Amino acid sequence: AMSCILGIHSGVSVRDGMAAMQAPLGYAPTGGEWAGDGVGLGFRQTPGAVGVGLHFDKEAGLALAAHVRLDDRDGLGAALGLSVPECASLADGELVLRSCRKWGRDAPGRLVGDYAFALWDARRRSLLCARDHIGVRPFYYALTAKAFVFAGSLDAVLAAPGVSEELDEAMAAAWLTRVGLHENSRTLFKDAHKLPPGHSLIVRGGPADGSPAVRLLRHWRPEEAPAIRRASDDDCAAELLDLCRSAVQARLPSSGPVGVHLSGGLDSSSVAVLAGREQRRRGRPPPLAFSWLPSIGGARPSGAQARECALIDAVCEREGLQALHCALSAEDWVAMLRRDGARPGAHVHPNEEAVQLRAAQRGVPVLLSGWGGDEGASFNGRGHHAHLLLRGRWASLLAAAGDRGRNPLGFAAEAALPLLAGRLPDDLRRRLRWGEPWRRRWLASPALLRRHRVKPLRPGRFVGLRRTQLRLLQGGHLSERMEGWAADGARRGLEYRYPLLDRRLLEFTLGLPPEQFLRGEWSRWLMRRAMQGVLPPQVCWNADQSDPVRYGALVDAFAEALPAVRRQLQARSAPPSRSHCIDMPRLLERLDAARFRANPMFESLRKALQFLDF
Repeated sequence: AMSCILGIHSGVSVRDGMAAMQAPLGYAPTGGEWAGDGVGLGFRQTPGAVGVGLHFDKEAGLALAAHVRLDDRDGLGAALGLSVPECASLADGELVLRSCRKWGRDAPGRLVGDYAFALWDARRRSLLCARDHIGVRPFYYALTAKAFVFAGSLDAVLAAPGVSEELDEAMAAAWLTRVGLHENSRTLFKDAHKLPPGHSLIVRGGPADGSPAVRLLRHWRPEEAPAIRRASDDDCAAELLDLCRSAVQARLPSSGPVGVHLSGGLDSSSVAVLAGREQRRRGRPPPLAFSWLPSIGGARPSGAQARECALIDAVCEREGLQALHCALSAEDWVAMLRRDGARPGAHVHPNEEAVQLRAAQRGVPVLLSGWGGDEGASFNGRGHHAHLLLRGRWASLLAAAGDRGRNPLGFAAEAALPLLAGRLPDDLRRRLRWGEPWRRRWLASPALLRRHRVKPLRPGRFVGLRRTQLRLLQGGHLSERMEGWAADGARRGLEYRYPLLDRRLLEFTLGLPPEQFLRGEWSRWLMRRAMQGVLPPQVCWNADQSDPVRYGALVDAFAEALPAVRRQLQARSAPPSRSHCIDMPRLLERLDAARFRANPMFESLRKALQFLDF
């Protein structure tokens, strides 16, 4: 079961369509439906979930299905002309409804928070669908010859009448062979699409007009964030800390247990500490801290493991938190690989699978993550030195090289390589990056690659600090992970929240000058400065982001799972339905633990196995 909204705008039976869409969602204790004039809206809500429901304004002829958690409710209420008590009495969905009545299609741009909603306007005979700025709430849709359908679940959309589950083979070929491929609008199914983050859809037409017409609008433009030029270092650090603290406070549930990610890194540690302190202020138990680092039992850690454990332990000891180490077993890997890789729930990070299992055992319904900090508050300044080189700002470039204490040749390469990205011949790039023919690395079938002429993904030119931030924020990898975590977490009653992707926090960091991210030998300087009184010094000023112990344990468990996977594939009476897209003889050869350890091409093998849906 999962919490989500769903709906249909159709010339066929609306109620039959809604029933078909709800079938794959599983049982949910509460829910609701509304239908009128060829349009149906509905929702399903699991225990503990908030902000999911239907809302109506009969006078204006409006019906709303929303999954929403709003920030800055007071500011929104003031803009709507509401008194403080009146605003406080209204649910988030009611505030969205009033916003849509006042501002129409411009309303999504005025909302701050995590949301996906659909508003039916009976007078204008139009459906307005919107998704929050960064894509925390999933929103899938399909447009057929007779209907427009949508839901927060891809399975619900694919179950709607007239929506085909036929694979998009071109997309499948690209997904199976490209590192760094992320899509804001496409799925692996031909008929199903994603509403991009920060966008709205207006659907017009109806049963008498044939297929509805769809128009895509953009309501969040991060490139328009105003520049912050004259603020002092102290003011910037204080503002960032206030924004981070407010973002964490807004995302903590009002009751029940809460979890946090804790890797020992800057982002997760900041969220964990701020959440723990706010919980104490509210007189509530501290959050449970879930770590991707495997447990070592009673053994004494040494080497890299000692370093990684020390960072986590420093946060827990100082803040009174309990660290729960979560590692994926070989059996867990087999179960994960058998899930349909074309669905977002199969894209959950392998380490996060273990976290979800542990959180479900502890009955944790909400987990705060530091995901997204690298693109905003703790951005590492990537692209700035290439920009200095491109503009011929030699004095600034030489000063930066001296400040960072870098090897001159290494620093020169760091500045120059982004300028060359995308300009090297394909064959040279393949040899430099992979050291073997590109097609041999992946396990897509030769016939599939011939049909769709897939080429390696050309790297982008990350030149300029702010330009690089914008490309990363809008590149699709943030929403793709959140869609996967949302879908898979829902199966275990777990909702994720991301304080460092708060819209106000992102817009603040996008306005900062480069020197707030790069200062002397330090990258991520402003976040370190803001958190130096919050985090233990060894965490705040740690420059090493590598985690070999975590990755090594992950690969070891994967290798142990391969023989069992091979036995299951060989025991089948018929090949998996998608085997025509995979080079099956090479895949079976690679399902050998010793061979994998000698040449662990992890990503290609994982993708092929998940895609098979065996």
